[in-house]
Amino acid sequence: MTTISQALAPGQLTSGRLPRATVPVFLVAASLLGFALAVLFAGGNLALAALLAYLLYLVAIEVAARIVEGSRQAADRRASNLIVGAFALALIPLGSVTWSAISKGMARFDVDFFSMSMRNVVGPGGGALHAITGTLLVTGAATAISVPIGLLSAIYLAEYGAGKRLAKAITFFVDVMTGVPSIVAGLFAYALMTLIVGPNNGFGLSGSVALSVLMIPVVVRSSEELLRLVPNELREASYALGVPKWLTITRVVLPTAVSGIISGVILAIARVIGETAPLLVAAGFTASMNNNLFANPMMTLPVYVYDSYQHPGVDVQVYLDRAWAGALTLILIVMLLNLIGRLIARRFAPKTGH
Repeated sequence: MTTISQALAPGQLTSGRLPRATVPVFLVAASLLGFALAVLFAGGNLALAALLAYLLYLVAIEVAARIVEGSRQAADRRASNLIVGAFALALIPLGSVTWSAISKGMARFDVDFFSMSMRNVVGPGGGALHAITGTLLVTGAATAISVPIGLLSAIYLAEYGAGKRLAKAITFFVDVMTGVPSIVAGLFAYALMTLIVGPNNGFGLSGSVALSVLMIPVVVRSSEELLRLVPNELREASYALGVPKWLTITRVVLPTAVSGIISGVILAIARVIGETAPLLVAAGFTASMNNNLFANPMMTLPVYVYDSYQHPGVDVQVYLDRAWAGALTLILIVMLLNLIGRLIARRFAPKTGH
């Protein structure tokens, strides 16, 4: 039988491919032509220039790929370019927000901002130390409440609750909680704490309860899916050695899924750390430092940013600078949490070496 290598002419396996320089050349040419058309017809609108450049590139690479590589490779390139374009489009809002926070927040990104509160400060000066501390305390307490509840619920749903009515009820209520507006969570926490401790103006633990209402569904859903992804062969091998089910879960299933579970927890923290409405209701507002979660109102960064932006004093720019600095600090805290989560996940991930 004639083999493939015998039937093909020398060099045929590498023929019919566009040169590597085609893509960058087409990109540069399309960008220049798109910008020229935008200048000619729209006065140099950058958004229109980028759109025209992208469309011109798609048409040019499609024609070139069909001529040189054939219809199948052209379709592959078209799909890849559309995906890359959609990704770039999704990055535009993120890049815009990040750039705005950096460019406008650096004006007050100084030592005083991280070492002073707003106590007795009316105009320039002051800082957000009380808000940063409050955010870390409230979010930390919310995580301490949410992770055990969410993880234990996920373990029950994935390992014990198959086909049981209780599992179906838990799944239903988790789905309902996922869509609960954040202000409702704040009102629930405030009402609950009012019943327990009496009328109050909000305090840190109340804000933590509000955030935990929003965190628990995310932790449950992410952890449940990750536990279900653990191969059943690992469980069966453990059972075959006589290991009880609870020990199999704690020593085999959870260590296997720990990397994804930590990522889910970080996602849940990022989901709630920027919430303003529930904390404004449940945790209250203060210009002073408060390290006690169980008494007196506690300021958080989202409320600090909201108040600085929404209720400026006579010198408006001073308050706006503080608001943007607070927003930048919040972004950096989320980035730091993601970095720490990845490091922890890598540290405790199961070893896959031979």
